[in-house]
Amino acid sequence: MTYSITQPCVDVKDLACVEECPVDCIYEGERMLYIHPDECVDCGACEPVCPVEAIFYEDDVPEQWKVYNQVNAEFFDDLGSPGGAAKLGVIDKDHPLVGALPPQEH
Repeated sequence: MTYSITQPCVDVKDLACVEECPVDCIYEGERMLYIHPDECVDCGACEPVCPVEAIFYEDDVPEQWKVYNQVNAEFFDDLGSPGGAAKLGVIDKDHPLVGALPPQEH
């Protein structure tokens, strides 16, 4: 089990969760952040600091955003497990579902 970042993060990318993550498993795409499911240690430190309440424990993702469990996992299909987000910086892509969304207003 892991945590997932959902649609409210799109076009926000506050980064408070990145600063709070003790294992550097939150990666930055072009439009949103993604939690690596194999690197996350389920500590939950990221969830309470998210200003838009976009982070949920995998089983607690609201029904309308359940697909984001898959989105977070699939984002890493071609990246594998880099072992830390900081060394990669912003990754020049997003999951296709995120890329296809219209600009989000917050």
